[in-house]
Order: sequence, then C-alpha cells, then structure tokens
Amino acid sequence: MFSDTLGVSSLVDLMAEDFSEGTETSLLGPFYVEGAPVLGYGANVINDNDGTRIIMQGKITDLDGAPIPGAVLDIWQNAASGLYQVYDDSQDDDNLRFRTVSNENGEYLFATIKPVPYPVPDDGPVGDMLRATNRHPLRSSHIHFKISKDGFKTLITEVFPDDDPYLDEDAVFGVRESLITEFSEAPRQLSHQHVE
Repeated sequence: MFSDTLGVSSLVDLMAEDFSEGTETSLLGPFYVEGAPVLGYGANVINDNDGTRIIMQGKITDLDGAPIPGAVLDIWQNAASGLYQVYDDSQDDDNLRFRTVSNENGEYLFATIKPVPYPVPDDGPVGDMLRATNRHPLRSSHIHFKISKDGFKTLITEVFPDDDPYLDEDAVFGVRESLITEFSEAPRQLSHQHVE
C-alpha cells in the first residue's frame, strides 16, 4: 500500500509501457478475480445494485484502427457502497464483474452502474503518511478492463468518469488523462444476457 500511495506502483507502470500508440495501461489492482461469467453483447449487470445506471460502449482495434473481433474483455468495478464484491459478503457472487467478447466489428456494449470513489486502507503507517502530507485516502472512481486475444498483447486499463471530483488527487496516482471519458445514463431496454 505504501508503494501505491507514494506513486511508485503507478510510476513503474508508466515507465514499463510505451504509450506512444494505443490505450494507456494501468495496474491490475487487488480486486481482480479470474473466472467471471461470460455475458453477451448488450449485457445488463445492474441487477439490484443502487447507483446511477450507465452504458459503456466502445470498440477494440489494433494500432492501425482495424477492428478486433473476439477479444475477451474482463470487466470489474465497485458497487455504490464503494466496495468490490470480493471484499463484501453482502453482494452476490460475481456482482459487477463479468467477461464479454467483442463482436464482429470489434464493439462491446453493456449497462452497469456508475462507479464511485472509495478509500484505500488508511490505518497504520499508510494513514499516518497520508495525514502527515495532508492527503485524503480516496481513489478516483473507475471501471477496470483486462482485454486479451491470442496474437495480441494483453491490455490492463481503467476508465474514469470525467466528472469525478478526485481525478487530480487520486490516492494512488492512477488516473491517466487519456482514460477519462464521459459516462452517459442508460436506457431501460438492455437485457441480461448469458453466453455459455
């Protein structure tokens, strides 16, 4: 946690990647769990979650802009409580975490809730350091993506809402300007789809 809150983890990630082309990366973080269920294009993972309903859509392409169909997107985020499912027994298994596959045009689409800022643990030495440097423990809200396909380098990244109040003061220095985007409110017609 010290490495994260001092910005060292983010710095190592920045130094290890070439951002001259393609989407910027970010750290995998402690909340990723393998084996999330696979849901179809247009999946609705809102279920009974509180929070603002949003739509996420995009296109997976190669560096020349050609679409990449069949890319696997592992997606996970926190609930309106600020907690991820893996650390909150009150949430259903696999809540707000799933996989989907880009369609023949490289596109993905799903409905979810808008993520919220949440605090990193601020007890012990990390909390002492944050207080001594007059910093808060809040992470800027984000949705995680791990995108993979045979023959391509796996991309681990995050997307940040453009109206988050902590974009310029994320506790672990994880925000990249190129990953900030506008989130739009979701219509009600998306349905929950499950693919075997």
